[in-house]
Amino acid sequence: MLVAQQKQQENIAEYILYMYQIEDVVRAYKFDMEEIIEHYVRPQLPDESFLTQYREWYKRIINEMKANKLEKAGHMPSLDEVMIELSYLHTTLLTATKDPKYIGIIEAAAQNISDFKQKSNLKDKNDIEIAFHAMYMKLLLRLQKKEISAETEEAFDSMRIMLAYLSRGYHKMKAGDLDFLKN
Repeated sequence: MLVAQQKQQENIAEYILYMYQIEDVVRAYKFDMEEIIEHYVRPQLPDESFLTQYREWYKRIINEMKANKLEKAGHMPSLDEVMIELSYLHTTLLTATKDPKYIGIIEAAAQNISDFKQKSNLKDKNDIEIAFHAMYMKLLLRLQKKEISAETEEAFDSMRIMLAYLSRGYHKMKAGDLDFLKN
């Protein structure tokens, strides 16, 4: 919970990936609060005084996921809203402001996004969602200690750079520091 709050304030891309992981944790423990607390939260908890906060946080997540019928797959509406904002920013940087740096970043990532889209079951997703799913897949591969080829690592890196640029722009936009008319 505290990690999520920090990531949400500092790096929205890391926040989304972290929350994807939390959704999967909740599903893996079959929405059982006590199992989540005992086997996932407590081993990572630096101080028992945070336990009540974590319990409340997981309770909200479980309720949101159940209310939206996300027991098997999908993402919470709160994450979908952020994804929509990032997609809007992406489109704005490409079309309205024609941000040359971002256009270069997109050109470097475009083929890798297209390749990942073709190899995955995400044909109906936009480029931003595809890049997030690719980064999440990389995270899962790392957690499973699976080897990633140099070519795949390079493809992931192009998408990571794109999401990092978008994340910085997102935080500027939210703070009111991104002037679309000046870009």
